[in-house]
Amino acid sequence: MRKDITITAESRDSRGKNEARRLRAKGSMPAVLYGTGLAPLAVAVSPKELTGILNSKTGHNTIFNLDVTGKENVPVMIVDWQYDPIRDNLLHVDLKRIDLTKRITVKVPVVTVGDPKGVKLQGGLHEIITREVEIECLPDDIPEQFTLSVAELMIGQSVRGSDIPLKESMKLLSPADTVISHVISIRAEEPAATDAAATGAEPEVVKKGKKDEDAPAADAKKK
Repeated sequence: MRKDITITAESRDSRGKNEARRLRAKGSMPAVLYGTGLAPLAVAVSPKELTGILNSKTGHNTIFNLDVTGKENVPVMIVDWQYDPIRDNLLHVDLKRIDLTKRITVKVPVVTVGDPKGVKLQGGLHEIITREVEIECLPDDIPEQFTLSVAELMIGQSVRGSDIPLKESMKLLSPADTVISHVISIRAEEPAATDAAATGAEPEVVKKGKKDEDAPAADAKKK
């Protein structure tokens, strides 16, 4: 989704760990701008501003303007990023120039709303299987999310990729039969659990655990 946001950046000639440390000490961070057939450009940007974009509702699907001082002012998207594993602060991003006249591929979140009848009336369980789908569309047509109602779902029914409402230039790339969510019966599992208890049989996962524990002892005897 395109936003009326402009972030400034400075081009940089030097690279490497020392340069990255110097930038971060100044409250900036390294980034690379590429795409649309132009040469990659190393830049320095504000981690605070880009973190705000990544944490927004449109996240990495946000299209915003990058103004590289003295170089170019172009619409871009964040296509890759790296966080510090300990401090959880943004360390580096890859930015892609976007041609607003050409279709691009993006992943869009899918949200379900409503309480399924199969849960309220039949005692079933609503499971969410897929939380995002891949589509192709023009940059200006990227949606914030897709919303699907599951209120009418009964046990054994589902909503799939083909149920997603596509508008404008959107084309679904994920399989049309992709299950987004469904309602299942939880009673079907009870007989199996009851039979296991009646025969005194241990669950298979426990048996595997015992075999793994015995393995070191067997190896020790061979020595």
